[in-house]
Amino acid sequence: MREAELLTTKDFVDKYELMAKKALGQNFLLDANITDKIMRLSLAAQNIADFSHETAVEIGPGPGGLTQAVLRQNPKELTVVEMDERCLKILEEIKNFYPQLNIISGDALKYDWQKKYETCGRFHIISNLPYNISVVLLTGWLKQIDCFKSLTLMFQKEVGDRILAVPGTKDYGRISVISQLQCEVKKLFDLPPTCFVPAPKIWSSVLLFLPKEKSIEPAILEKVEKLTAMAFGQRRKMIRQSLKTVPNLQQHLDELGIEATLRAENLTPEDYLHIAERLV
Repeated sequence: MREAELLTTKDFVDKYELMAKKALGQNFLLDANITDKIMRLSLAAQNIADFSHETAVEIGPGPGGLTQAVLRQNPKELTVVEMDERCLKILEEIKNFYPQLNIISGDALKYDWQKKYETCGRFHIISNLPYNISVVLLTGWLKQIDCFKSLTLMFQKEVGDRILAVPGTKDYGRISVISQLQCEVKKLFDLPPTCFVPAPKIWSSVLLFLPKEKSIEPAILEKVEKLTAMAFGQRRKMIRQSLKTVPNLQQHLDELGIEATLRAENLTPEDYLHIAERLV
């Protein structure tokens, strides 16, 4: 069988003497049991059997461990975006076995997601995210959420905790609000440092983002971003102080039934949305 002929990720790393680069936020995931688990749990949570007839994009595939796991789910097309030229030879070898693999050498921060959507319709994103740009990438995707069917993403656990945090907790903040307004977010599982090479000092979390049926209009989302920046930028202050530059703030709060003496972490994502809707 062709999969038996394809090198394991560890064998690829050994063959090319590939060492993770700290500057690129790389920590390689070599265990096929783990990468297969990511895909198995993601698909189950989406209530789909595999990626047949689906298009997917992977960011930062590195030596291709997660890439192979995605390809085993039979996608119509998998595009990988990799800026580390050392990994391209490995990806080319994988492509010999999976012709639906499309390799792009470039920076994911510069990738045109809208153009991809216009070309193939809504698609899935899967990534063991480079930790140094994970929040930047996620924020950009949330602004273009209509392009995606799902996002299966790995973060540092502390970032995952912030994304999932509920009002009234210390981890609750801007990324919690925006993520939860645009998506239903589910934690699939946590991974210890020992799963990676080299082993980081922190745990990781795999999260699934399922876009909500109706996304927030860009102009309103921009207002939410500005409100949360002001509120959480002074999170110890009451919102009557941190949001004092908002026109007619007290009137908006009164009509929405929101106490002006609350602090940033006491407002729900929907509270921020309802205030923002009045400012557009």
